[in-house]
Amino acid sequence: AVVSTQSTGGDIVVGRITEVQQKKWKVDCGSRLDCQLQLSSVYLPGNVLRRKNLNDELMMREYFSEGDLICAEVAEVGNLDGMLKIHMRTHEKYGKLPEGLLIKVPSVLIKRSKLHFHRLPCNATVILGSNGFVWVGPHFIPEQPIEAISMTLRETIARLGNVIRALAAYGVQLFDTIILTGYDISLKYKVKELLKPEVMEHIAQESYEHSQHQTL
Repeated sequence: AVVSTQSTGGDIVVGRITEVQQKKWKVDCGSRLDCQLQLSSVYLPGNVLRRKNLNDELMMREYFSEGDLICAEVAEVGNLDGMLKIHMRTHEKYGKLPEGLLIKVPSVLIKRSKLHFHRLPCNATVILGSNGFVWVGPHFIPEQPIEAISMTLRETIARLGNVIRALAAYGVQLFDTIILTGYDISLKYKVKELLKPEVMEHIAQESYEHSQHQTL
């Protein structure tokens, strides 16, 4: 498996809805077992974490359906089976993610941080899930409509995705400033050239060396 998940309570995770069940969703978070997201643990329209009723249960697919990408927080980890229970305590950070790019990397490469949501100056947002799922997409506000993604932004998202793949391929730990450094270095190449092994190595090495100089 690409992802090794050792999540703990409070971790931010990105996952994909795999099944809608009675009063809960199953979510692929890269762990051996699917995560569980209970209907009672989700902020619903109206921005209140309220008692859920039968109508909510009937509308579950309106909120999240199979294939949707979501961002949530780990509520607890099962002592016996390691099953992750996740929740969305606030609508301001957690919920359904808009169209974007999902990249899976080893979770050990995600730097432990209080910040996992990064609005980058290149007009894209990166969410570094502690489970090793990295989402790259447009800036967005949860529950607000998203403007159509321009070709320029699509190229930016694809470029960021390839930079993250290059850094991960060479075991470079991921955080916002090193991703931005890699992005700046990548601008001398076309997006599709970023998948060439020698280019990936160049970006990873230059980004790592730059980050080392910054910490000296």
